[in-house]
Amino acid sequence: MTDRSEQGAEPAARLRRAVRGDVDFGAASRALHTMDASNYRRVPLGVVAPRDAEDVAATLEACRALGVPVVARGGGTSIAGQATGTGVVLDFTRYMNRILSLDPETRTAVVQPGVVLDRLQEASAPYGLRFGPDPSTHARCTLGGMIGNNACGSHSVAWGTTADSVRELSVLTARGEALTLGRHWQGAPDGLRTLVEGELALLRTGYPALPRRISGYALDALLPEKGADVARAFCGSEGTLGVLTEAVVGLVEAPRATALAVLAYADESAAAQAAAGLLAYGPLTVEGMAADLVPSSAGLPRGGAWLFVEAGGASEAEARARAEEIVRAADVTDAAVVTDPAGQRALWRLREDASGTATRMSDGSEAWPGWEDCAVPPARLGEYLRDFRRLLADHGLRGTPYGHFGDGCIHVRIDFDLLTEAGIARFRRFSQDLADLVVSHGGSLSGEHGDGQARAELLPRMYGPDLVALFERAKDVWDPDGLLNPGMLVRPARLDENLRFAVLPREPVDVAFGYPADGGDFSAAVRRCVGVAKCRTTTVSGAGVMCPSYRATGEEEHSTRGRARLLHEMLAGEVITDGWRSTEVRDALDLCLSCKGCRTDCPVGVDMATYKAEFLHHHYAGRSRPAAHYAMGWLPVWLGAVARTRTAPVVNALASVGPLAALGKRLGGIAPERELPRLAEETFTRWWRRESAGRGRGNAGSRVVVWPDTFTEHLSPSVGRAAVRVLEAAGLGVVLPPTAVRRAGRDGGVWPAARRGRVCCGLTYVSTGQLDRARAVQRRTLDLMEPVLAAGLPVVVLEPSCAAALRTDLPELLHDDPRAARLAAAVVTFAEALERYAPHWTPPWVDRPAVGQTHCHQHAVLGEEPDRRLRAAAGLTGELTGGCCGLAGNFGFEKGHYGVSTACAEDRLLPDVREAPQDAVVLADGFSCRTQLEQLAGQRARHLAEVLAEGLDEGKEGRPAR
Repeated sequence: MTDRSEQGAEPAARLRRAVRGDVDFGAASRALHTMDASNYRRVPLGVVAPRDAEDVAATLEACRALGVPVVARGGGTSIAGQATGTGVVLDFTRYMNRILSLDPETRTAVVQPGVVLDRLQEASAPYGLRFGPDPSTHARCTLGGMIGNNACGSHSVAWGTTADSVRELSVLTARGEALTLGRHWQGAPDGLRTLVEGELALLRTGYPALPRRISGYALDALLPEKGADVARAFCGSEGTLGVLTEAVVGLVEAPRATALAVLAYADESAAAQAAAGLLAYGPLTVEGMAADLVPSSAGLPRGGAWLFVEAGGASEAEARARAEEIVRAADVTDAAVVTDPAGQRALWRLREDASGTATRMSDGSEAWPGWEDCAVPPARLGEYLRDFRRLLADHGLRGTPYGHFGDGCIHVRIDFDLLTEAGIARFRRFSQDLADLVVSHGGSLSGEHGDGQARAELLPRMYGPDLVALFERAKDVWDPDGLLNPGMLVRPARLDENLRFAVLPREPVDVAFGYPADGGDFSAAVRRCVGVAKCRTTTVSGAGVMCPSYRATGEEEHSTRGRARLLHEMLAGEVITDGWRSTEVRDALDLCLSCKGCRTDCPVGVDMATYKAEFLHHHYAGRSRPAAHYAMGWLPVWLGAVARTRTAPVVNALASVGPLAALGKRLGGIAPERELPRLAEETFTRWWRRESAGRGRGNAGSRVVVWPDTFTEHLSPSVGRAAVRVLEAAGLGVVLPPTAVRRAGRDGGVWPAARRGRVCCGLTYVSTGQLDRARAVQRRTLDLMEPVLAAGLPVVVLEPSCAAALRTDLPELLHDDPRAARLAAAVVTFAEALERYAPHWTPPWVDRPAVGQTHCHQHAVLGEEPDRRLRAAAGLTGELTGGCCGLAGNFGFEKGHYGVSTACAEDRLLPDVREAPQDAVVLADGFSCRTQLEQLAGQRARHLAEVLAEGLDEGKEGRPAR
């Protein structure tokens, strides 16, 4: 059998000669484009990123000559498989991603297919305009993809589908004909009008009447009474008729203010039954969510399901009045009206993340798309949902519906077993039965995401053989050679073929981490990525972090999704054939900052930092590593040696000599642009022993252990000193390991000699994938900490990255040692310690604005609410930014990473600090964040403990009486 890469040799050579854009037939590029957000997988020959329409034409000409299929792709978020293919993938996101013009007078914009929807919304907003449809993937989906799928979104009850907003389309047919599509047969290819006019009766009677009918070709848009709109008919054709190169789209007037009515119902059927009745009040949205998809911390009104009903107005008062009118008209168990923009955004994020959160059932089992968006007439939605629930039960399946209740369109992820023959057979039987159920309710198999491979095979059940045959004839008019996205919509592949799970290993892969949320199965962990692509957003709001390297480079391989795809293909072994030794995976993971942002920000909880450590562990097994792994991975060892020999002044002096510093950085794999941090001449532990000699500390009933992490111990002991000062002022007794046993009064006050040593979380070894060493260090630490665990003392960790390592990496790496979970549970942050163990203490009133960044590991693992409350209690006003500082432990110091590290810092942190008031306190609890600010902005940032200790030293009282 001929290797696929060999098959691509001739097309690649021909395309490189003909195209000015990027032509990539390498293993990494092919692997990145095997999947979209569906259950399906196809391996392309290669990927072309055209620079303009001429490049598209050249690509089509070359592929036509060689008989190679072409698939147009936007953000790759399609859920039915239509953005995958076996030929050449056209990636429009790299170059053809511009807004060419925007005319507020005519309320139109001219866009290229790769424009991300949010960019159009941002450009329209200053004129009080917006694009009407807004799928939940609005931060990464493209206009080309929206036109291809006829996407809708939550505001479709007000502004319809994408087809309702399309005015004119410029397309190229597979045979290279340039057409400009519009109304009254404008741009129709030869033969299309004759075909339609010969089947007017069928077109007038063959389509169900409902707002979300997306399935099949919209040939009824070509009826004379509908204006023979060729552009509208092209929408939803999934790249099977022509390739879009430019679009004129209509914009709508955005309301000046909005209010969100949150209506609570007993269950989703009751919510669905009520949705249609609210349409008479002119809402902008009527969205449904069930309790299974909403965290208890969301603070929604009491109920088992909710409708999010948005009302607009010329002012906040008018919008609120309309929302309150909707509340009065609704028969609900509870309700709330939210006018605060931040509060509304938080609620919409719950709804938008549902496509990811729904992929895990409440018990942690997997759920999948495939029947993601059936639609029925809104008035029949409640009845349909009851029948749908019965059908799920009949097949022994589970799923939680949510979605566009006002339009009768339901999203659901179902716990299909797509790994075994029996499970796949049940998937097929259920799909057939559900198609019949939808049709019996007068519905459409697709109400938003298109048919693709997931539903196209079942279109005869909805439309009958005659109309499906007409679809095939229409396809042949547009694309007689069948080169554009074959297997989609007409003459489709079977819905149970090309499943992306089929290529994964059936037995669990031997790995180091425990992957407790995935049953110890690394393949299941990698399967978590379903392609929602929230990691591909170029802007992040609030405290969000993911994905800093993608925002810095804009490259798919540097997104969380891209890396997960490469790991998937590494396990599959078809495109990436050298397993753990893969250079493609290594290079993609090289720019992963291990920020852990995806662990929290990814709707399905992909943890790329852990996957990276796992990969590096296997990749370098039995081989020499990069110099940085030895220089910075073993940092606790080197710094410990300096401390024991008391040579910090000598090391600092040598590091200040330019040629010697340059030589040291070159040998250690350190970026030459970096300054080497100065070592403390007195470590935190040595200071503590000196200061505490001969005197007790704090209340014997309220003791805490302060963890002397490597960074606090050797590089910033001032943080440790400040924390001790504050904790003691709060009435807590402070002890340090290994002296914790003596201070706790155990073992006769003597620390056993066999247990002397340095505790360490193992962070630097984990981040460089030296997992055997990490486990050895962590086991020694658990030995040292046994008396502390026995005493039940809380462990205060000042460095967020070390606290996160103890909370997550330790129990997941030493999953066979119950002590690891006990230590992880004992870890508290500085703010948590004060809140839990000194609840009545009042911090000094600093009364200054604060700026800085929440540490990425704090956001992802530890949580920031106690810190936020402590800052407020101290009068430190303002919110810290999210994102990642870009230094990220050893990442920013490694050779070759300086540019990306700087770009990450410039994304949010540095601009926020530069724009802060002059009297603002610059806060950064992480040593890396403080170092980055000092080296790139010349700003001295401080740990929150340092700021509070300074307030105590200045004699500041608590919050003044009001």
